[in-house]
Amino acid sequence: MGRIPRQYLLRRLRIFILTIWASATLIWIIPRLAPGDPISAMVGQMSQAGGYVEGSEEIIEGFRARFGLDQPLPIQYLRYLLNLITLDFGYSIASFPTPVSQIIGQALPWTFGLLVLAMTITFLLGNALGALMIWTHTPHLIKVLIPLGMVFTSIPSILSGLFLLYIFAFILNWFPVQGAYALGIIPGLNLPFILSVIQHGTLPALAVILVNFGYWALGMRGMMITVQGEDYVQLARAKGLNPLYVLYRYMIRNAILPQITAFAITLGTLVSGQVLVEYIFGYQGMGKIIYDAILARDFAVIQGASFIVICMTAGAVMVVDLTYPLVDPRISHGGE
Repeated sequence: MGRIPRQYLLRRLRIFILTIWASATLIWIIPRLAPGDPISAMVGQMSQAGGYVEGSEEIIEGFRARFGLDQPLPIQYLRYLLNLITLDFGYSIASFPTPVSQIIGQALPWTFGLLVLAMTITFLLGNALGALMIWTHTPHLIKVLIPLGMVFTSIPSILSGLFLLYIFAFILNWFPVQGAYALGIIPGLNLPFILSVIQHGTLPALAVILVNFGYWALGMRGMMITVQGEDYVQLARAKGLNPLYVLYRYMIRNAILPQITAFAITLGTLVSGQVLVEYIFGYQGMGKIIYDAILARDFAVIQGASFIVICMTAGAVMVVDLTYPLVDPRISHGGE
């Protein structure tokens, strides 16, 4: 593999920083394109809940000044970028005076755990099934069952979640309806808490897996069709090597490279698909807080949570790119 060339590493870091800056700018602009003002909307909700709010205009002006919304947009943008450098996302408008970093800190571990579990299972399962669809030694029954199982890919994750919730939570009562763990259990490295987390996270993870593994299977199937006709595969078969060894060493290993790139890129897409899934199951993750923040027009929470998701995705893409030679030694950084 060798060391990573300094010039190549610097180029990748520049691309990473440019991606973060462009994405951060977009998530600052998009919420402000919506008509209205989040402070006015918050006071309006207070009025609907409790009737007339005395001194509402003074309250609105005070909150606008507190959150810097009374400043010109270029000033707001510069302050926003400077705060991002120190990961200071400010305070939540809807849950003032709770810091956004505290809200994200409470939700991020749940989303990260669910994301890693669902994505890992989806990636391994989808690619394995895609390879088996092409492998000549796969039993015919399995080749028939795999496409039948991929019908779930055509439905949205929200419908998948509702289906699983209705069958396994309401009818069979095998899993809890909502939450990340049972009430009354003390969080920590203890068996009751771990079992409760697994039980509560099973259905949300399955809702994501069911609608995504088919894409990996189809992608792997297409790559395997290309690879199986290569000369090195035919030579390995002619040598009489074990079919399983040929499948893994010569076919899967070469066909999986584009899938690994897609694995990193789709992290952000998977998180966006988890938004409604987490909301349906009442799962205390990033998806739920983004959904609630959108409803409340909480700029700070939307920007902070989206920024973390973007950093996770961009960081994953860069790590995968730098570690490509570990998967295929024929690849070197910068073409060296």
